[in-house]
Amino acid sequence: MTFVRNFWNDEQGQDLIEYTLLMAFVALASAALFIGAGGSIKSIWTVANTQLANAATSAS
Repeated sequence: MTFVRNFWNDEQGQDLIEYTLLMAFVALASAALFIGAGGSIKSIWTVANTQLANAATSAS
């Protein structure tokens, strides 16, 4: 019975689980941020590509 009581009260692995959950939350938040920012980044590169193409055409 003391083994079960000691096992139940043992909190040795609790920190590892907490840090793992925190790391998973940060990873999911980062993924959501990158997915949300993807459209903005695509728009920036599209504008830059258009301006470079126009500059190359007018320089020819």
